[in-house]
Amino acid sequence: MAVNMLNIAGLERLDPQSPVVMLNLMRFHARSRDGDGSGWDAYLRYSAITVPMIKARGGTLLWTGDAKAIALGPHAGNDWDFVALVHYPTVAAFLDMMTSEAYETQADPHRLNGCAEHVIIATSEAYSKFRAT
Repeated sequence: MAVNMLNIAGLERLDPQSPVVMLNLMRFHARSRDGDGSGWDAYLRYSAITVPMIKARGGTLLWTGDAKAIALGPHAGNDWDFVALVHYPTVAAFLDMMTSEAYETQADPHRLNGCAEHVIIATSEAYSKFRAT
């Protein structure tokens, strides 16, 4: 997903002032496309730039980790290397970051060098109604 692949139309259907959690699924190149280390190395450079951008907009990294195994569902196409959950106080905050010049020029090149594939799924925080009481 390059910034030009950002599904702005889909995100604009969400309440722009509602909190959102983004599920990030990443598959890395063996070697960074710029030749500077591995895909993981490039992703670490991306994260070093992006995490302060997330925090500046009131966001938080909720969880990150290696994708270990497919627990349910088809294996084909679901061999992810890394997973991250990122909370944003609003959809507008996410869009502000993703469409900023700083993200496009400083962060996204590292993401593109590192990730063979990167999918972000927007989730709502309306899950609380399903929690056991």
